[in-house]
This record gives sequence, C-alpha cells and structure tokens, in this order.
Amino acid sequence: MHRNTTFTRLLERNRPLLLDGGLATQLEAQGCDISNDLWSASLLQSNPEAIVTAHRAYLDAGAECLATASYQASRQGFGKHGMSCDEADAMMLLSVALAKRARREAKSGAAIAASLGPYGAMLHDGSEYVGNYGVSSDTLREFHEARLKLFDDAGADVLALETIPSLQEAEVIRDLLRDCQTPSWVSFSCRDSAHISDGALLSDAARLFAAHPTVVAVGINCTSPQHVPALLAELGKSLVDMQFLAYPNSGEVYDIRSRSWSGTVTPGDCAAAARSWIAAGATIVGGCCRMGPRHIEAMAAMISGLQQQ
Repeated sequence: MHRNTTFTRLLERNRPLLLDGGLATQLEAQGCDISNDLWSASLLQSNPEAIVTAHRAYLDAGAECLATASYQASRQGFGKHGMSCDEADAMMLLSVALAKRARREAKSGAAIAASLGPYGAMLHDGSEYVGNYGVSSDTLREFHEARLKLFDDAGADVLALETIPSLQEAEVIRDLLRDCQTPSWVSFSCRDSAHISDGALLSDAARLFAAHPTVVAVGINCTSPQHVPALLAELGKSLVDMQFLAYPNSGEVYDIRSRSWSGTVTPGDCAAAARSWIAAGATIVGGCCRMGPRHIEAMAAMISGLQQQ
C-alpha cells in the first residue's frame, strides 16, 4: 500500500482538487528559452530561480498541487549533455526541492507531484504523441525504473506518470509502481474520444490499474479538451473506486515540425470546460500545455463557486 501524503489527504475533502497549469507555458511567459531537448528541465541547471518563480505564479493563482520541472528529465537525457548518473539524479532531486521551496515561501499547503514523462519525452522527437516507439518492454522498464526509485524516495506527495501514449508503456509502469511507496497517478494522452495515442482503447489502458495498490487516480492530460467528457465516461466504465483527473491542453494546435502553436482559448472558456469535466466525474482538474496561471485562476474561481451552491 502507498504512504499517506498531503496529496492523499487533499483527495479526502469534499471538493475538486486543482492542479497547476503548464510549467513550460509559464516559464516561456517569463522569457525563458527552453527550446532544447531537456525542455523545462534544462533550467534546473541554468536558471532554477525561474522555476521557483513559475511555481509561485501557479500557487498565487490558486493551484493546490505543483508538478515538478522533471517531465523531460532522465539519466539518459542529461547524459546527452555530459552529465553522470549521479549528476543527473541530483538535478532531478533538485526539481522536488524547488517545488517545496516555492510552497514554503508561499506558505501553501499544496501537494508536490513528481512529474514523470513517457519514454518518448526523452527522445524529444514527438513520439510521446504517437506512442509507437518500436522498442522492447525491457527498454521501457530500464528507462522508468531508475527514475521511479529516485522519486519514490524524494519526498514528493505523488508520482505523476504523465502523457502516457502507449499500452505497452502503461503495462510496464503498472508493474513498476507496485514496488513504490509514494501514491501515484497515471494520465494518458489521447488521440480522440476513446483511444490513447497509440490507438489502444483508453478503457483497456485504464483497466490495467484497477485495484492497483499505489495508483490513486487515472486520467487524461495533454489532450484536446473537447474529448475530455467522453474520455471520462470511458474511464467510468472501466474503473470503480478510483479518482479521475483531467488536465488537458488548451485546445490550441501544436505543429511538431515548426514547434509552434496556433489558436487561442480564453481562461473563461477553460473554466467552463473544467466545470463540465467535474460534472463528468473528474475530481482532480487542471491544465497542461498553453494553460497558464490565468487559466488556473479562472478554474479556482469556478470551483469556489461550485462550493457555494
């Protein structure tokens, strides 16, 4: 069984739990250049203060859970930049320390989520949006195992396995999480209203975590918000006694070739959408790519309004 943490205690309240938005989105708004293969994690070495500032922006907006700057971080990724395994581990542990510092400075009771992206995020070739890596399960296991062991002992409140695009990868993660003591969530990136990115049914992927001893929530992230209500309905068919989470992107379209976004969605639109996710069964909501502090602030106001009804 998992240990009791701030995250699990927050889930016991009779109100939705509000996550933060896209860390990279806020870092770019602060003027940081993260257009490299380590993405936000590059700032762990070059500008850790910017990460603290970004975390504080989300706490000030009302976020009750901060995701660490480690989504793209791994021994393999840092190794490409000449770091040893020990140096890479130190950078990843720093991501938790920075989030805790932001929480302490803000005098907040927020939870800290150790952000763990998929194998494809390390490749930095867009494959986390398709999930067909063409590698063995042993390769995926080797990639995830060391990071999970590191973050399981790092003092985070929850392990956030995010943007998982592949049924094969989900199976590997399921088995590895059984050996962890920290509670965890698993969220999938989805291509439409029923399938995760590699084409497998979300219902089949979610069912892997039924009655799992450490997974406390399953959901969707980095997915177009228009698909979220139907995807939550699929989760409801597959799992019982499980919390559901939804923190999709803004709905803007990302072009992998040009590495640019097109389209706009207002904070009010996102707050209204989040209300529909809660109505569809989500107990944990927030934002992913292109959702910044203003979007989270609008969601916080919406949740406050729900409590007053």
